[in-house]
Amino acid sequence: MSLYDDAVLVLKGYEDQEDLRQYYLDHLAAHPEDGMWKACTDGHVTASALVVDPSRGRVLLTLHKKLRMWLQMGGHCEPGDTTLAAAALREATEESGVPGLALLPGGPVRLDRHPIPGPCTQHLDVQYAALAPSGATEAISDESLDLRWFAYDEVAKVADTSVVRLVEATRARL
Repeated sequence: MSLYDDAVLVLKGYEDQEDLRQYYLDHLAAHPEDGMWKACTDGHVTASALVVDPSRGRVLLTLHKKLRMWLQMGGHCEPGDTTLAAAALREATEESGVPGLALLPGGPVRLDRHPIPGPCTQHLDVQYAALAPSGATEAISDESLDLRWFAYDEVAKVADTSVVRLVEATRARL
């Protein structure tokens, strides 16, 4: 099964955000060859994961180098990714430096469509949550200016509403 096919199946199985979910599916139907890839200037599907430490009531956010915003880990799908979940886990592991992350069961936690600087117009982000192992230690990647753990109630002070909603949806799933 291709990454495209996996994305369609994941989105068809996702039961929340019905209008946005349908937008993603329509976009993929209109872009079967490139809708998963950065080259698609009409937008493309991305995969991200919020790294969570539920035992300590906190999340790990990255200060994104280009956007200079506190965000969850995530980014573009790559040719070696076999599933959206695998892409999200790869991105979370690469950007956090935390080995042993495990995706929260149940598939994506949220979808988030957001504009980005050109030439591409938008990211269609499929957002997962990744559980950090006990004693996890982060390591800053080349894509980050900083990594920092934030208590759940601190996230709204540093991040935009999309990250706040992701934290809320993740906590509801936990």
